[in-house]
Order: sequence, then C-alpha cells, then structure tokens
Amino acid sequence: MIEWIQRQNAVLCDFLWGPSMLGLFLFTGLFFSIRTGFFQLRHVRLWFRYTFFSLFKKEKTQKGAITQFQALSTALAATVGTGNITGVAAALVTGGPGAVFWMWVSAFFGMMTAYAENVLGILYRYKDKDGNFVGGAMVYMERGLHSKLFAVLFSVFCVLASFGMGNMAQMHSVASALMNTFRIPPLWTGILGAVLVGLIISGGLQRTARVTERLVPFMVLLFFAGSIVCLVGSAEKIPAAFRLIFHSAFAPRPMAGGVLGYGIHRAIQTGVSRGVFSNEAGLGSSVAVHASSSTREPAIQGMWAIFEVFVDTVVVCTLTALVILTSGVYTPAPGGEAVLTGVSLTAAAYGVGLGPAGSMFISVSIVFFAFATVLGWSYFGERSVSYLFGNRAILIYRAVLIPVTALGAWGSMELVWSISDTFNALMAIPNLITLLLLSGQVRRETKRFMNGPHPRL
Repeated sequence: MIEWIQRQNAVLCDFLWGPSMLGLFLFTGLFFSIRTGFFQLRHVRLWFRYTFFSLFKKEKTQKGAITQFQALSTALAATVGTGNITGVAAALVTGGPGAVFWMWVSAFFGMMTAYAENVLGILYRYKDKDGNFVGGAMVYMERGLHSKLFAVLFSVFCVLASFGMGNMAQMHSVASALMNTFRIPPLWTGILGAVLVGLIISGGLQRTARVTERLVPFMVLLFFAGSIVCLVGSAEKIPAAFRLIFHSAFAPRPMAGGVLGYGIHRAIQTGVSRGVFSNEAGLGSSVAVHASSSTREPAIQGMWAIFEVFVDTVVVCTLTALVILTSGVYTPAPGGEAVLTGVSLTAAAYGVGLGPAGSMFISVSIVFFAFATVLGWSYFGERSVSYLFGNRAILIYRAVLIPVTALGAWGSMELVWSISDTFNALMAIPNLITLLLLSGQVRRETKRFMNGPHPRL
C-alpha cells in the first residue's frame, strides 16, 4: 500500500513541480519586479536601511505584536534549514555548478514575490478579541480576493506540510546528524526534541519569537564564520568557482554515457526549484509570522521579506556552494555524476577547510537549522489550524505535533519528503494566483510609500 502511495505521489509531485510550476514562480517574481520598477535592485539601499541597519536601533512594539526582527528570525527559522546545506549539494550534483546561478535568479525574482506576500499580509491583517494580530496568506485570500475556497485549501495543505517537511523530516535530519557524529540514539533525540518543542510552542508566538531571535542569528553567524574560514584557505580558487558557475549556467554538459543532452534546461530546473525550496518565496507560509510584526507600514514589512530571501539564498546557499566548489571534493565522474552526493559532499568540503572538525561542524549546523525549521513551521501550522477551526484547536494541534516530533526522529522519511513536496506545490498554486490578482494593491502600497515621507528609524 505504501509503495503504491509513493508511486502515485511521485507522478503527482513530478507534474506539480514541472516546468509549468517553476515558470509560474519565475513569472510571478518577474511580474512584481516590473510592476514595482525592480524595487529589489533600484532601492537596495532603502531596504537595507529598513532591515539590516535598523537592527542596531532599539525597536518599540505595540500590544499583540512582535518586533520586526523577531518576525524575521521566526520566518528565517523556517526557511534556513537543511536545504541550505544538503540541498545545495544536491543541486550541484543534479544540475551542475550552473544551478547556483539559476538559484540566484530564482532568489532575485523571489524577493519581490516575498515582498508582495508580506505587503498583502500587513494590509489585510486584523486583531482578534485578545488584541493579537491575525494574518497570513489565507487572510488575504479571504479578505482581499474574497475566496474562502482558496483560503481553506491553503490552510489545509499548510497544516499537512507542517507535520511533514516542517517537522518529521527535519527531526529525522537532526537524529541522523547526532547519530552519525556523536552516536546519540535517535530515540533519545526524538524524546528530547519533542520535550523542547513542546516547552517552546506552549508559550505561543511570543516565546517562539524570543527563542528564534537568539537561535537564528547564532546559527547563521556560526555557519557564516565556518564557511569564511574554509574560503580564506582556498581564496585563490574563488574566482575560478564563479567562472565555473556562470559558464555552466549557459553551457550544456554530458549526461550518462557521454551523450550531450544534460544541458542548460537541467541547470535551470534544478536551480529554480532549489531556490524555491530554500527561501519558500511564493509558498505563502511565512506571511503569518510577518503579519504579527509591530510595523504599521506594509512596504516596510515587505522589505524584511526581501532581506529574508537575500540572507537565505544569496548569502547562506552561496557560501555552501563556494565552499564545495573550492574544496576540490566536487569531482564529477566521466558519466556526468558527482562521486560524492548530499551531506557527504558538504561534509567532505568543509572537512578540507576545517579538518577533522568539518563533519562535526556540518552535523551541528544541521541540528540548529533543522530544529529552527521545526519551530518556524509549528507556528505556520498553528495559524492555519486556528483559521480552520478556531483558537481552541491550537491545543489539539500541539498535542498531535509533539509526539509526531518524536516519531520523526526514527521513522522512515522517503514518503514524508515526497508528500511534503506535493503539499508545498498545492499551497503555492492558490497563493501565486492570489498574488497576481491582487498585484494592483501591492503596486499602490509601494507607490504610496515611496511618494510619502519615509518613517524615521
């Protein structure tokens, strides 16, 4: 029965994530880039001013909200995950170094898709009877597009994805990393992980945000520092790595058997899909937490979404790719396939720069990244459950999520991963359609902000 489900889902997943879906993601990002005058490029100083440089100033919050940095951290917790480590390696193996270039292209346009999502998220959010902000993709689907159907479908698929990709698959990665490096049994990892997740999410968004605003900067800076150490040791190879990325993005390469057919389209498909999986721009998942931000300006929260995509893909994924390409361990075999793949390739690459500590560094990074993803997606799931069944259902959701966290540490993940990919696509379809139909409001909000007096930091 399970094998039959896997086969049927594989067919559906391949169809959903085919060229049409990836083209829709790119088209949406390009569409919003054009409608806003390529805001992500022309106003890069402005969005850096309202995001990165604002981190050095004390931020005030209003009742029922979290700070903009807490919103960013919780959203990044869900997006900066194992895909930034093992996913990049998989992209290099499947699509070649050129996939990295198309990952950048995906991120460049994805910045404006994420911007549009979160402009609408702030625009249509509201406060509940307790004074807390309520928002998310399902809210602008219902209140903006007036489509209850889209909102319900999105919420259902988001809940299901939060159990799969957002929880079980991540905990399995944590358990595997701890078992391989520190010989910690998966059972112990599952129990401890379930306890920690339960303690954190039981405190609601406020407690989750307080944890992520400390965890996310630490894990990103840790990974950044380790990557820089590796790159400093092979600095002379970095220009060649960039040349290889750009050349491979537009040059065909041989497939198995030496036949020239494994070309540009493969690099594009792999790079775009990995970019989407990495930063989740277009899925609509992170809108719920961004909508709880203390900001009153939709455009400013949209800038935080741009910054989120920038950190996740342009910074973290690029660092991983450069370390792999400059380490010398990425050596495609004559048939066109890499000798090392996945986490083995990444661990070997960091082992060149960090020595015996390389594998430990990657394992620790996976633990932090994956656990943070669990926390971020747990909130996405909560907001979707609340939309579908009311706030009382959140307690039931948590009661189910905690044992599922433990189960994910030692369960088989092949079916979970493949079904989660399907749920992600099913989330993205109503979200992307809604964004395009509400694009006029995103443009008006952007124009209003740019033509008015900019709020002081």
